[in-house]
Amino acid sequence: MQIRDLTASFGKLENEKLHFHDGLNVIYAPNESGKSTWCAFIRTMLYGIDSAERPRAGYLPDKLRYSPWSGAPMEGSMDLTARGCDITLTRRTRAKNAPMREFSATYTGTNVPVEGMTGRNAGEQLTGVSRDVFCRSAFIEQGTVAVSGSPELEKRILSIVSSGDEQTSYSEADGQLRAWQRKRRYNRRGSLPAIENRIAESKQLLNEMNGSKGDMALLQERLETTRAECAELESAVTDSRKKQRKDALDRLNAGRAVLRTRSDEHDTALRQVSICRDELRQSPFAGEPLAKVEKQVNADMRELSQLKAAAQQRFPVWPSILLLVLAMVLVALYNQYHAIYYIIGGAVFALAAIVLLLRYFNVRGTSEAAQRARSGILERYKAQKPTDLNAMLDEYKALTARLLEAEQTERASRADYEKARARQTQLEENALSDLDFASGSTEAARLGRELAAARASAEKLSAQIASLNGRLSAMGDPMVLASDLSYMEAEREALQQEYDAITLACETLKAADTELQSRFSPELGRLAGEYMSLVTDGRYSDVLINRDFTALARAEGDTVAHESEYLSAGTLDLLYLAVRLAVCELALPDGEPCPLIIDDALVNLDDTRLAQAMQLLSQIAKERQVILFTCRPVS
Repeated sequence: MQIRDLTASFGKLENEKLHFHDGLNVIYAPNESGKSTWCAFIRTMLYGIDSAERPRAGYLPDKLRYSPWSGAPMEGSMDLTARGCDITLTRRTRAKNAPMREFSATYTGTNVPVEGMTGRNAGEQLTGVSRDVFCRSAFIEQGTVAVSGSPELEKRILSIVSSGDEQTSYSEADGQLRAWQRKRRYNRRGSLPAIENRIAESKQLLNEMNGSKGDMALLQERLETTRAECAELESAVTDSRKKQRKDALDRLNAGRAVLRTRSDEHDTALRQVSICRDELRQSPFAGEPLAKVEKQVNADMRELSQLKAAAQQRFPVWPSILLLVLAMVLVALYNQYHAIYYIIGGAVFALAAIVLLLRYFNVRGTSEAAQRARSGILERYKAQKPTDLNAMLDEYKALTARLLEAEQTERASRADYEKARARQTQLEENALSDLDFASGSTEAARLGRELAAARASAEKLSAQIASLNGRLSAMGDPMVLASDLSYMEAEREALQQEYDAITLACETLKAADTELQSRFSPELGRLAGEYMSLVTDGRYSDVLINRDFTALARAEGDTVAHESEYLSAGTLDLLYLAVRLAVCELALPDGEPCPLIIDDALVNLDDTRLAQAMQLLSQIAKERQVILFTCRPVS
């Protein structure tokens, strides 16, 4: 089979085309130009896209990874030559969830379909191998030049190298035998452990049946003893609880009586304080503090004394009258004798009379004002005379003293009441504790717990007896159980023989596989060694390949083969390229070889090794078409 032309709307490729010829095709392009996308497109055109794949951490399925960037449907065509005919494959997308599901294979230039070729089997018909074998042999993706093994690839190589039967695989046969082996015994699971457990249970059941009657009698005797103990404890608990309730109630009642007495005394003291305060508020001093009242009364007494002296001042009015009469007489004499000294004397006497009269009115006004002020002070105290103020002050002092005494009595009675109430609260708490017959520390509580324990023990014994009766009923006839035990032991013996036979088969199969591998690995290693010698100028000519397709290379003159960890990156790529080419030689059909697709597998090679690898690929291209995508210029 040879690929001629490709047309792709796939990933970053937008209706782009690519042409190939026979032999070696080298497509040189820089990174990010779509080389890996073209490789994935070739694989998709042959084998289609698995639309059932789902994205997961670190992995994006092809249906999402290569969805066209332009948003157009994913589609493409491939022109190829196979079976001596030119064939055109097309794949298109109608449903978004089934990319490139629509498939057609026609003879190029016609509408004649290729008989029997479908989207599912096109790749296998054209390459001669399944997708798994193709991707592990002739399709070398970037970074996957190493071969990874699989049962299908293993069967294919074995069938070609040895028997020709592609249906046999040591891994599958060994896996099936191991599954049968695990079905019979795997740690504590499987048929053998299950039947062994059943046998052990049956033997234990027989032993229990043999001793069940004695156990039943012993349990019954213990139950009767426990029931008698419960009856005694019930009577003791009843009496203890009655006594404890009576004592607790007596203490509570005595405490309540004391509390009522203290409460009444405190109420009486409160009433007396209230009476004394009312008397103070109703006094002329309206409940003012005694010191303030005493200071005010003393100040008012002094003022009354001063006002009394002012009120008692007197000035006679008769001198004014006498002088006024004399002035009138002199005026009359002036009118009679017209002597000037009469009129002057009259004026002097009149002026003196006026001065004395003003003095009289001034003294009289001051006395009246003092009398009014004195009356105002007495009126404020509602007193008749100043001596009443001292009597009222003495009475207020007496009332204040009575209030202080009443308050002291109230405080003392309140303290007694609080003590009585605290004592009553403590008595109530003690009563609750005394009446806690479940978790308290009293005799009744202790007896109650003993009674509860005895009842629980009786219930447990009853349950054990019922359970033993039930088990004895369920056990059935001991002879039937012994017969079943014999049958199970025979079945265990048969299963053990099967397990031993499977173990022997696994060991025999492993020995046969070791012998077969001596024909499998050498042939594959021989071909890989030839290719490795060509690309290394004979430095590495011996290649050893394990069943998992890991490889070792031995340099010329060395006695020990080197594992891959000890090789340079370039030598390692050459080693696995040689293994790949050997796998292609053995796993792919001989009749019409399918193309070898390589995506940037030679990036780690230096110029010399790259030239040698290209020489090897040129030699391979004489037998099959080789398509090499590379970011390095090669000659």
